[in-house]
Amino acid sequence: MKKIDLFYGLIIGLTTSLIGIYLFIIIFTPYSFLGGLQLLKFEEKLGKIVTLGTLLNIGIFFWLLKYKKETMAKGIILTILLLTIITLFI
Repeated sequence: MKKIDLFYGLIIGLTTSLIGIYLFIIIFTPYSFLGGLQLLKFEEKLGKIVTLGTLLNIGIFFWLLKYKKETMAKGIILTILLLTIITLFI
């Protein structure tokens, strides 16, 4: 198992999650990104938004499996686990 591929998968997963959070806030709220983050944190809904942003990782996970990048796919799973733990404490 190449550890650098696992790290790349982790970075891809975090980036994809941030993109998902950004898109969700921009599309479904009338606020800017930072204003939406502050409002959602104040309303204690930030954990739910992080969970919804992580849904894009499912597509990336299966795409990596299709192209036989199993180690990177494990990095995506690691990202999902880390974000799950973070979501519990938000």
